[in-house]
Amino acid sequence: MPLVPRGENRRSACIVAPTMWRTWSVFCAWSLLFLTEVCAQSQRSRPVFGCGGNVTGESGVIGSQGYPGVYPPNTKCVWRITVPEGKVVVLSFRFIDLESDNLCRYDYVDVYSGHANGQRLGRFCGTFKPGALVSTGNKMLLQMVSDANTAGSGFLTVFSAAHPHERGDQYCGGRLDKPSGSFKTPNWPEKDYPAGVTCSWHIVAPKNQIIEVKFEKFDVERDNYCRYDHVSIFNGAEINDAKRIGKYCGDSPPAPVFSEGNQLLIQFLSDLSLTADGFIGHYKFRPKKFPTTTTPPITTTQPVTTRAIPLKYSVALCQQKCKRRGTLESNYCSSNFVITGTVITAVMRGGSTYATVSIINVYKEGSLAIQQAGKTMSTKIIILCKKCPFIRRGLNYIFMGQVDEDGRGKIAPHHFVMVFKSKNQKGLGVLKNKRC
Repeated sequence: MPLVPRGENRRSACIVAPTMWRTWSVFCAWSLLFLTEVCAQSQRSRPVFGCGGNVTGESGVIGSQGYPGVYPPNTKCVWRITVPEGKVVVLSFRFIDLESDNLCRYDYVDVYSGHANGQRLGRFCGTFKPGALVSTGNKMLLQMVSDANTAGSGFLTVFSAAHPHERGDQYCGGRLDKPSGSFKTPNWPEKDYPAGVTCSWHIVAPKNQIIEVKFEKFDVERDNYCRYDHVSIFNGAEINDAKRIGKYCGDSPPAPVFSEGNQLLIQFLSDLSLTADGFIGHYKFRPKKFPTTTTPPITTTQPVTTRAIPLKYSVALCQQKCKRRGTLESNYCSSNFVITGTVITAVMRGGSTYATVSIINVYKEGSLAIQQAGKTMSTKIIILCKKCPFIRRGLNYIFMGQVDEDGRGKIAPHHFVMVFKSKNQKGLGVLKNKRC
């Protein structure tokens, strides 16, 4: 093999090296341009979420301001959704991360059916995703409020238009205004209701009539306090714990329910775990005054009517000896409500203490307004005389007392309040099954 002079090798190398370098430079330049364009397209395709606005169409996506970044403090954003006439709005949360609070008092998202004076379908915070929410018409409103403190990544929702009263795995509910009708869980009776569903049926009768509701079949995940899957029935047109008639779960149909006025709201909620067969219920309108076939007895004196005297703060009340009267057993029947719970806030105003209690167990609910956020329940209690009985934040108590017209518990010096210990649980369980 003929040898190439050493000088030839160097010259060839000198020629090849610049050529390769130019080729590599061109390749890098094209690659850089390609990546820049891809990044730019990616930036252009990612939606930018602002604070509120009007949203129309068959479907769409709504996110909190700056999502997926941290939402700003001290803001109030309102989104008004409108889908075509004759359809309803179905809204599903894909992600939610707002400051967590048992009562959603700080950062929260409210969802309403309609744009003005509509029924509130729910208030949400923390990270628990509710089931699909359905409006009664073609409009829905979202409102997000944030305070000055803790924030999170916000929320992401999708909405779509659907035909009213359409059944399926995703949603249920609607407005019912015929003289009689039925309502049922999704999939009934073929299979279990799905997880993560919220259904709201708004029943509206003529103004001179009331509504009777009966459940034919009923099977909803059992829990002693219906904290997970449950049905709630409210007087009126909105979810308001002060107007709640009852909260139901388990496999026994509730007793028939009668409204006070001409509107009822029935809400069914399933969480993201166990499910069951579900239910079918029926409603019908009735006259406000039921006809009677009996003749009232003739009396010569006017009947005596008694009215409960509202319990309120007074100097005389707080001068009483600070000592509970009787025992657990003797106080159980005379009390409007009986619960065990942990005091999470206690604020003194005037001569009273206003407390928020995280509920451990409910033994007698009465008309006590109980708030629920996720799987946590809480209620408001007023200790009329701030140091009698004396309560401390962080401790567990048994509370027995009266309920005011706003659904708040009221505790006077003579009411039965004591520190709750696990050994008391058995006795309270026995009392719960006792007929007063």
